[in-house]
Amino acid sequence: MDNLVLAFALIGVLGIGAQWLAWRFNLPAIVLMAIAGVVAGPVLGIFGPPGADGQPPMEALFGEFYQPLIAIAVAVILFEGGLQLNFSELRGLTRGVGRLVFPGVAIAWGLGAGAAYYIIGLSWQVALLFGGIMVVTGPTVIIPLLRQSKLNARPATLLKWEGIVNDPIGALLAVLVYEFIIFGNGGHASPGEIIGSIVMASALAGGLGFAIGRLAASSFRRGWVPEYLKPPVLLALVLVCFETANLLQHEAGLLAVTAMGVTMANARIASINELRLFKENIVVILVSGVFIILTANLTFESFRDLDWSVVWYLTAMLFIVRPLTVFISTIGAGLPWRERLLVGWIAPRGVVAVAVSSFFGAALVTAGFADGDKLIPLSFAMVFVTVVAHGFTIGPLAKALGLASRERPGVLIAGASPWSVALAAKLQELEIPVMVADASWRRLQPARLADVPTYYGEILSEVTEHHLDLNRYGYLLALSGNEAHNALVSTDLAPELGRAAIYQVNARGKDEEDRQALSYTLQGRTFLHSGAPLDELLRRHYQGWIYQRTRLSEEYPPEQYKEEAGPDHEIVLIVRKDAILFASQEAPVEPVIGDTVLAYIPKPPEQTPEQKSEQKSGQKPDASESVETPPPGEPSPS
Repeated sequence: MDNLVLAFALIGVLGIGAQWLAWRFNLPAIVLMAIAGVVAGPVLGIFGPPGADGQPPMEALFGEFYQPLIAIAVAVILFEGGLQLNFSELRGLTRGVGRLVFPGVAIAWGLGAGAAYYIIGLSWQVALLFGGIMVVTGPTVIIPLLRQSKLNARPATLLKWEGIVNDPIGALLAVLVYEFIIFGNGGHASPGEIIGSIVMASALAGGLGFAIGRLAASSFRRGWVPEYLKPPVLLALVLVCFETANLLQHEAGLLAVTAMGVTMANARIASINELRLFKENIVVILVSGVFIILTANLTFESFRDLDWSVVWYLTAMLFIVRPLTVFISTIGAGLPWRERLLVGWIAPRGVVAVAVSSFFGAALVTAGFADGDKLIPLSFAMVFVTVVAHGFTIGPLAKALGLASRERPGVLIAGASPWSVALAAKLQELEIPVMVADASWRRLQPARLADVPTYYGEILSEVTEHHLDLNRYGYLLALSGNEAHNALVSTDLAPELGRAAIYQVNARGKDEEDRQALSYTLQGRTFLHSGAPLDELLRRHYQGWIYQRTRLSEEYPPEQYKEEAGPDHEIVLIVRKDAILFASQEAPVEPVIGDTVLAYIPKPPEQTPEQKSEQKSGQKPDASESVETPPPGEPSPS
């Protein structure tokens, strides 16, 4: 293939397609991307054959732009990772994270290099370099796994910080070994001079990243950059920071952009969430594209020299090196054994490990180390095995250790009112985890009396992140009487939960054609098919409307249910297997056989003694079950 535009289009389709399939079927995205790249590259040869001089196909296709493309992508990925690191997350975990970085990195480096030397048979120089690269885990795989598994906050913070901080450190260790190999063996510099120059360059790179991050943050806070230019200005500064640091020391740019991201994450910028969202969108595209390119660049010849020693090496890395590293480094760190066990198992490698290996593998071969060509297939093997093993086991292991919720995704209700509290109580009856959040202690009183879990505080506050575990909740209902507050909550939590899982009550009864209504871009889905405003729902509540739960079956199908329910009933939600489908104007729900339907209906008329006797006799076994919610202030019936 010699059409670069078509190649970019195919890379985008394969990468984003793999990401979508991973989301749709709840699978590790990097596994599907790797499979897509291998199938498109070495299997089908879609991107063309290897070059005339033996170059891999993607290098032959992109030519001299291949390495710069990978380098720029990795720089942006690491910056976005640093942008996720807020020091406020480290409360109570500072010692644990510090131990995983130091002495954890040194222990992992030594054990990994020993495994490569004694098991694979690499020369000690190449083994030391590869051991440094294998220290990295990285945000490209850790953050998607955390999002997928919904870990508790503490272990998730440990894994996220370790992965993002260790990425540039691993790359710098590889640089250190490479400099020793090239300059030390040639006698051009002493070990002290090499270490001193790398330490100095790293310190300057970190300082450069900090300075550029502070400059950008100050400029944004003072209004020197308009809103629409902030993302492109930030992207340009990332590239400047990366390449300037690389001029000081090769691969020091990775440290610089990470330091820049961490600096900006803790600079209290008002628009930080918008910047994070923009960078995250870019990173999804870059990760998808880079991984397709790297896997499609493989050839079958790359693996011809690998033997069964690779299997033993991978086994040692997973079951000996990683657990031993975490166990030794976290002694006295105050971490519970369950967290140490989970962190000791989870260490997937990603794009950064492959990208750095591809660069140094070629450089070592050029320098006369023939076993340098084993780095690329070894790193890919490590990525495949760790991502598959950890991606499919992190959820079950975390649940078994009590570090992730075993319950189905819960419902977070923002805004306490008599109607929303009654809904929360009914959700509890359906065994759906629920919590009502409100900044008013008085409005939360009915929920407390009904034994409904509550959160007292402003849900938009930064403090909420440390006291309310959002990983437990898959749906948000913004049901307060303040339309603007509902919109803010919906907009703020949209990146966390996804707009498709956020529903907002029509607080004032305005339709979308009303020019005085809030913009639809700020809101979640309109709750309920009718879009009834909160005032109307409260009116119905005080008129005695009740929630009705109905199980649909072959004997009582949806058609019969709709016919008997009457025109006034309002479907609130449908429970279908483990999923909850809320009714909304944008996405109406249709019940099917096997669903449990929760509807809001007018209070039925009083039954005569004959009707009560008929119901008890079971003449209508498939009729719906009606339970009246107690009035506010009264405890719910057991």
